[in-house]
Amino acid sequence: MDPDLKALVAHLETSVLGAETAVRELVAALLAGGHALIEGPPGVGKTTLAKTLAESVSASFKRVQFTPDLLPADLVGYSLYRQDRGDFDFVEGPVFANLLLADEINRASPRLQSALLECMNEGQVTVDGTTRQLPEVFQVVATRNNRHRAGTFPLPAPQLDRFLVSIEMSLPDSAVRAGILKQHAARLADGSEGASGQPAPRPPLVDLGKIAEWQRRIRSLPASDGILHYVIRLCDAIRHHPELDAAISNRGALAIMQTGRAIAFLEEHPAVYPEDVKQAFLPAVLHRLEAGDGDFDRDLATRRRPALRLLLEEMLESVPVETAAANQ
Repeated sequence: MDPDLKALVAHLETSVLGAETAVRELVAALLAGGHALIEGPPGVGKTTLAKTLAESVSASFKRVQFTPDLLPADLVGYSLYRQDRGDFDFVEGPVFANLLLADEINRASPRLQSALLECMNEGQVTVDGTTRQLPEVFQVVATRNNRHRAGTFPLPAPQLDRFLVSIEMSLPDSAVRAGILKQHAARLADGSEGASGQPAPRPPLVDLGKIAEWQRRIRSLPASDGILHYVIRLCDAIRHHPELDAAISNRGALAIMQTGRAIAFLEEHPAVYPEDVKQAFLPAVLHRLEAGDGDFDRDLATRRRPALRLLLEEMLESVPVETAAANQ
């Protein structure tokens, strides 16, 4: 693994203890050039993980606290009339950044959520008939509290489908929680952490140009026909499963493939292996099977998430991998 990439992963893992899987999935999304939805109850480190990633890369970072009264112009920008010149200037919104943290995205209205669709899918913003390109390296990392639904809005299927992966974070075991308290106390003692619990800023570990280079290398990572057919068979297994009234879109199949390539890069594989696809399958698929717009349905979907995860894990065991793919 590239030393810079190894240092980035190690820094994230030590900053958010007990989140090793979440760290690798978030880094994989960044390497694949996709967006990530981090889900979990309050206080498990969702925002901290996203902020630490942003601070570890020498890139522009904007954080937006999503609320019901936020307007699309607050996010994408607006045209401001300059009376002295008799002309309009465009004022860029926070979306014009390399990494945008959309904190508690489900607390924003559907009107604001829809303003993100063009940004996330096409890497551009259209305001007053003029289209403006976003940076080459652009990632939306959104957090969603999946435990408390009061005052929230459901994320529509088109919005969920634009997230490359969903990352689940939960409360770690007691040993890890004790380590978190110990780490916090040590930082308070040496002055590297304030009373708020936030570590002091440190210089970025990775240059933005390095991220762009890694993304280009991942796009050229080879995948055999057997791997491509394996991804499609997994998607078809979901579509034909008697307990699932859902289908994975072409964007979803591409998400599995993109995430698999990024995981192969992290594992230093010369090509995409079936094991890479299996690691990519759940984070790339789970949120695309979410259903229900009402509060009752959304709570039901949250309660059935563990059963859905188990079903998908069983699917990974039952869907065959072609011999040609396994032996590449």
